[in-house]
Amino acid sequence: MILLLQFFLAHILGDFFLQSSKWVASKELKKWRSPYLYIHIFIHFTLILLVTWDLRLWRVALVISVLHLLIDTIKLQYQQPATQRAWFFIDQIAHLVVLLWVWSFYEHVTWNYTTIVTPRALIISTAVLFALKPASLITKFAISKWTPGTSASSSSTTTGEIESLKNAGEWIGFLERLMILIFILLGKWEGVGFLLAAKSVFRFGDLKEPRETKLTEYVVIGTFLSFFIAILTGIITSQLLEMP
Repeated sequence: MILLLQFFLAHILGDFFLQSSKWVASKELKKWRSPYLYIHIFIHFTLILLVTWDLRLWRVALVISVLHLLIDTIKLQYQQPATQRAWFFIDQIAHLVVLLWVWSFYEHVTWNYTTIVTPRALIISTAVLFALKPASLITKFAISKWTPGTSASSSSTTTGEIESLKNAGEWIGFLERLMILIFILLGKWEGVGFLLAAKSVFRFGDLKEPRETKLTEYVVIGTFLSFFIAILTGIITSQLLEMP
């Protein structure tokens, strides 16, 4: 496991600290013809040897570096401005898979279904997935009759309503429920209280006008319901994990 962590450290240093914006721009413009691409790969090769401090791993470092070059070349070749964000995540996931594969091969780690899919992993992954989209939909449908803009609450909306980022509310819900789940599984209930307090300050701070009473109530109901679902999910998950 130490070797895998060393691989991760070398990757983080090489990909996020030891390449400048100038290098990135050159690679995106010239793609595989950019000399900075090969300097970047050489840095990764050197970092692996330095972090592991074992020259006997030069073949391992070479394999990782060549695969890193292949992944980066594919990304640079097919990446477009509109798909840059997607390719960033694809690129990083591919690098991590390579590191895991090389490590497991070198350490003779056997991967099988029972190794990965343990009861504990299933419980946690199910809880995490539920805290995302299902919990979001439950909250949305539960308060749908009060949604601003519907007949039940149209009086609370105005033509000067401030626009928000696209899907920002949903992503805020995803993050807050995941954080609550993590806090509960770690037994850090004070973190849940801090998160609720912080959410109250940011979420309700702008809703001060009398005409915004209905909108304030709508936001409060949605926030508390989202928190309740996340807390209940965390408690149930904790109980399931403690079962023999």
